[in-house]
Amino acid sequence: MAHNQFELLGQRRFLPFFLVQSLGAFNDNVYRQAIIALLFFLGVSAQERTLYTNLAPALFILPYFLFSGLAGQIAEKLEKQRLIRITTAMEIGIMSVAAVGFLTESMALLLVALFCTGLQSTLFGPVKYSILPSVLKPEELTGGNGLVEMGTSMSILLGMIFGGMIFVVAGQAGPEAAAASIVALAITGNLISRLVPRVEASAPDLKINWNPFPESLKALRLARKQLAVRNAILGISWFWFVGTVLTAQLPTYAETYLGGGSTLYLFCFVLFSVGTGVGSLLCEKLSRRTIEIGLVPLGAIGMTAFCADLYFAQRGLATSSGLTVREFIAAGNWRIIADLTLIGLFAGLFIVPLFALVQSRSPREELSRVIAGLNIQNAGFIVLAAMLGVLLQRESLAIGGVVLPLPGLSIPELFLALAIANAGVSILIFTLVPEFFLRFLAWIYVSVFYRVRITGVEEHVPDEGPALLVCNHVSYMDPLVISAAVPRPIRFVMYYKIFRIPGMNWVFRAHRAIPIAGAREDPAVMDAAFAEVRAALDAGELVCIFPEGALTKDGDIAKFKGGVERILEKSPVPVVPMALTGLWDSMWSRRDSRLGRLRVPRRLRAAVGLVADAPVPGETATAASLEARVRELRGDRP
Repeated sequence: MAHNQFELLGQRRFLPFFLVQSLGAFNDNVYRQAIIALLFFLGVSAQERTLYTNLAPALFILPYFLFSGLAGQIAEKLEKQRLIRITTAMEIGIMSVAAVGFLTESMALLLVALFCTGLQSTLFGPVKYSILPSVLKPEELTGGNGLVEMGTSMSILLGMIFGGMIFVVAGQAGPEAAAASIVALAITGNLISRLVPRVEASAPDLKINWNPFPESLKALRLARKQLAVRNAILGISWFWFVGTVLTAQLPTYAETYLGGGSTLYLFCFVLFSVGTGVGSLLCEKLSRRTIEIGLVPLGAIGMTAFCADLYFAQRGLATSSGLTVREFIAAGNWRIIADLTLIGLFAGLFIVPLFALVQSRSPREELSRVIAGLNIQNAGFIVLAAMLGVLLQRESLAIGGVVLPLPGLSIPELFLALAIANAGVSILIFTLVPEFFLRFLAWIYVSVFYRVRITGVEEHVPDEGPALLVCNHVSYMDPLVISAAVPRPIRFVMYYKIFRIPGMNWVFRAHRAIPIAGAREDPAVMDAAFAEVRAALDAGELVCIFPEGALTKDGDIAKFKGGVERILEKSPVPVVPMALTGLWDSMWSRRDSRLGRLRVPRRLRAAVGLVADAPVPGETATAASLEARVRELRGDRP
């Protein structure tokens, strides 16, 4: 097991796959930029060049609409390493056709090959993300996705630069250099794919429906089946919408508003791409190796703020032209540099937890088809972004003799509109699924007030399947600390009167807490609680209880009540003993009076510990034995 994401790059279960997907993204962009470079090489007219540059993205993305449903089924049915070998072998064939197109300077052949490249990417897409939960542990999933997003972002950037420079460096030998490069990259990717370890098919008995259209609709329905997954997918598609609108404007923005020459556009793209890569890598550290969807609102807030600031940083046309990167920097344009970089950084914080959530909460046997549905929706958002980006900058549109007025936005105004739209979509998502925003508040609170030291959680909390977590109860913040440490979603059992507090009830419902009462208080609520705990465990979920039944009044651990034995009698699942330390001195324990708890804590960033021990078989666990184990884990520090 890797203890940080960079250790994954030294392990065979991850590194070959990472290199294959990065090389694929790199080669796709080398090819697409080389086609544009060939147009300049051939000296075609600006009108014809515009036609090709608009046709090429459409041809590349069309297979995502046509064949994603089929691709999802194939990725479900086939062993994944075999499918990766097949798709990289396809890439060799496609790039060989493209090489002939470069050598014969046949634009028609190059566009046919570009469509086939889109088809190959469509087939690879579902396996690209569905393989990660099979080779990574839950606590590695955020870091692994961060590496993949960083690799993809940097591969796109480097591929654009490499593809655009081929004809500059090679001169008259440009077509030959382009042909050799794309074929060599494809062969390299196929050779590395043979090092990917075997990963069994998730649904080997699936009967493939070769009609792609009903299967595409089915994939979209699967992607919408769970509320949290559906809205995570909406967030991912929105990320592609924002990225498409933003990056599509950079060439004109760099020239018209920043006064840049031919290299300044690439510099702007570098800033955005590097920012995205850095943000993606930061996710594991900020999330403490859990799937921390609380980072998604943080990413959305940052994207909104810095998109808006990009408007205020430069609203008017440039007063100079032909600036090099060095001249642009020397002119003191640090605000624009910071805005572009930070938009990318917060976009990375936004996208990585969403992918990890989709992977962790989708059934394993459906994940590839869910990713296929995601790819269809992404393609739709990308096309919509491209169309709106053009339409919103026009002042009118004539359709059938009718002239429709349009906003006629400048590019800075388009950035401001994008910031406002991003805020609106984010609010919509967080309203539909309050869990995102609630996790954000919890993440902020735990990060500001505590320094949490976690021991034994990765080793002892099961990666999948049911388990009962038992822990001492020190403060009202205990569930937040435990949630921040455990990479899987947890159902907490809590006192019913707290559950019903006006204004807070919706929070507890959003977190799917289970209210419980004492037998003398409300037997019906108690029986319902045990039934819901049993149902959750039967569904393979984690359930956490505090067997003391109340917060400690003196810092010591009270006697564990028999409720834990009642649960295990019906559901003898593994029991993970856990102990919290350091929270007795916090403002939310019962050490102080209610008035005392309202003051600012004496110590910000208090050192808090969570220790987990090896699971105890549910058949043999008792309240007394679990209490003794938790006491031993906690030691002398309350």
